[in-house]
Amino acid sequence: MGTMTIEPRFRQTSAAHQQPRLTRVDGTPIRVVVVDDEDSLTDLLSMALRYEGWEVKAAADGRTAMALTREFRPDVIVLDIMLPDIDGLQVLSRLRADGITTPILFLTAKDSLDDRIVGLTVGGDDYVTKPFSLEELVARLRGLIRRSSLVVNESDDSFLEIGDLSLDEESYEVRRAGQIVELTATEFELLRFLMRNPRRVMSKSQILDRVWSYDFGGRSSVVELYISYLRKKIDSLGEPMIHTVRGVGYVLKPAN
Repeated sequence: MGTMTIEPRFRQTSAAHQQPRLTRVDGTPIRVVVVDDEDSLTDLLSMALRYEGWEVKAAADGRTAMALTREFRPDVIVLDIMLPDIDGLQVLSRLRADGITTPILFLTAKDSLDDRIVGLTVGGDDYVTKPFSLEELVARLRGLIRRSSLVVNESDDSFLEIGDLSLDEESYEVRRAGQIVELTATEFELLRFLMRNPRRVMSKSQILDRVWSYDFGGRSSVVELYISYLRKKIDSLGEPMIHTVRGVGYVLKPAN
């Protein structure tokens, strides 16, 4: 585990707290599950997230985390990869297999790109590498919550339709040729962005900025990864709709 400078970072988060508070649609507090076997870290994160007005529960191992997630039904999960019983990747895989699509942000002490991409490949939505700043972690969580709950609409029209592909922002449903397509929160937001810009070629940097809301360390491979996920789920149901424009980016348009 990386060494963290706890007090100064928390004070900086408190002083810089200028963002409007997020709540669930019904006005109740956002629910967060924090999973890490280091008590000092979970205490720190719980304190910072409660300062945001969120309801936080903590777990020190994977099996407790899974049981807590099923009972508490959080809006987002902070999940350490290295746990004493089963690792965070297995926890995520089992939750996804159970149909739980709660956005998950990984905590990892590993620094290689391959390790980070593995977490996203099994269904994670984001990651931070230890040691990290609380400001960054809270900002990432706020982005995941906004994407998953769709609290911000870009227009009054919440129903998008291109060819035989439709997306309903209110019901969180995607259909291709009448067939339901199950997407994670990040996949949904990526498709939503492409569908709001039909026939327009969107660069990887534009997608990173809009879908992830920050520069992913300049690593455009995460965009390629999620485009491949969408293709497997969307283009497998009919003629291809998501196209690569080499050297430029990606475009979504009706099938011929």
